[in-house]
Amino acid sequence: MAAHVKVMLEPAWVLHHYPYRDSSLLLEILSREYGRVGLVARGARSARGRWRGQLQTFRPLLLSWNLRGELGTLTGLESRGAAGACGGRQLLSACYLNELLLRLLTRHDPHPGLFVAYEQAVRGLASHPEPALRLFEKCLLQELGYGLLLDQEVDSGPPVAKDALYEYHLERGPVRCNHARREGLVLHGSSLLALYHGVLDDPLACREARRLMRAALALYLGARPLKTREVLRQLSALSAAGQQPGNPDCGN
Repeated sequence: MAAHVKVMLEPAWVLHHYPYRDSSLLLEILSREYGRVGLVARGARSARGRWRGQLQTFRPLLLSWNLRGELGTLTGLESRGAAGACGGRQLLSACYLNELLLRLLTRHDPHPGLFVAYEQAVRGLASHPEPALRLFEKCLLQELGYGLLLDQEVDSGPPVAKDALYEYHLERGPVRCNHARREGLVLHGSSLLALYHGVLDDPLACREARRLMRAALALYLGARPLKTREVLRQLSALSAAGQQPGNPDCGN
């Protein structure tokens, strides 16, 4: 028989919610001490539901639930701060964070460090979106056991030099090269070190960190494309055509 777990006022974020049965919601949440958890919010869609309108993404919450087996039942909710991610690209970026977690995290696998990184990323999107995204991606890979080697060459080689070029071999690390190649993932040492130290205040470092993180994540995401990237491509196409797109629908 599965153990019965009772959780009281756990810091959490709603990653996604789906209609469930007649008037309920099925929530996917990220909690600090319990990781990703699936919860049923009974009656949350009914006109008089006790949590109607409160179970929104990008809103820091304190949640209580009872769990027996795979799914739990929501029993309590309190707010613990103002909501983040207002609209436009900021909202799309926040949806991207959630989609990564839903695709790569298994349920009931705690990652307190990743929870902190998620909170920092959501709050950082308003002022420094690119660094916020890249640092979260780096933390996510590290927490999943796929951390990137950024400060030294492969096979315990010499430290990365900021004024050198490196070809990054995924699942191994950087190898020094003499010039940029048309093929391969070639990055400046300064960009690798900026990502290692978590200081992405240079446009070149941001661009190269994005290329590296996208390639690294692709190894674990599989062939199915991320929905948020598809929306971003559509927005970019509209922008290039001179149209003014509205806020993207992230499916939440």
